[in-house]
Amino acid sequence: MVQQRRRGGGAAAVTAAVMGAMTATGCSAAADASPAPDPARAVRTAPDVLARSVTSKARTSMEMATGGTRVTIRGEGAYDFVRGRGRLKVVLPRDPSGAEGHRPITELLAPGALYMKNRGAGVPADKWVRVDTAGLSDGNLVTGGATDPGAAAELLRGARSVRHVGEEELAGVPVTHYQGVADLGHAARAASPGLRAVLAAAAKGFTEDSVPFDVYLDREGRLRKVRHQFSFVNEGRTVAVASTTLLYEFGAPVTVVLPPARDIYTGKVGM
Repeated sequence: MVQQRRRGGGAAAVTAAVMGAMTATGCSAAADASPAPDPARAVRTAPDVLARSVTSKARTSMEMATGGTRVTIRGEGAYDFVRGRGRLKVVLPRDPSGAEGHRPITELLAPGALYMKNRGAGVPADKWVRVDTAGLSDGNLVTGGATDPGAAAELLRGARSVRHVGEEELAGVPVTHYQGVADLGHAARAASPGLRAVLAAAAKGFTEDSVPFDVYLDREGRLRKVRHQFSFVNEGRTVAVASTTLLYEFGAPVTVVLPPARDIYTGKVGM
């Protein structure tokens, strides 16, 4: 579990907004692929296979539960696994009243940084909020409301106790399903340079080093789906988080242009 801390120019986490809403409410078809002879090796090397694929489109889902209340944050975009850059449109849940809540948040992911537009009250419409992800106590595995697809993959470098579950079909693609736990500390040490610092931050911030996961790899060893289970403490409450990342359309063009310094908002961000 991890106590969220606010860093990065005073920017509040996306999950903080969701927790506020939660408090207000009271809070397969068989395939003929054969399993890899070494499940742990297949899972640990999945990030390297992604790098050879270079890019993909991505969908994310983050389901948070506490006090009998459950909300889901969804994202969609694309990611470049070589440059460690991505772009996601993140949709927050409706307000408890049922009225439209926050506008969709545009997130730009880069090594060591998260840029958010339409993030929080008081931020001008044409400005971005920048967060230093290496300074977050969870390394942006949870804070942004969508786990960085690169970090989700690199976390698998710490896979252990991996077992082969079976052969399945995912969106018409034959995949092999594995289960196991990822060791945050080991993943941080084995991660690619661009994500080593953020996973090291998560390894220090979470009280539990082991992160259970389900992962689905296609016949080429590419990561198609991964579901991680996290937990952290927010204002004295334990929050369970299930983060799912889906990857598809490998090789799709990805263009991520980071905002210049003049477009970065450095003032106070409201909820």
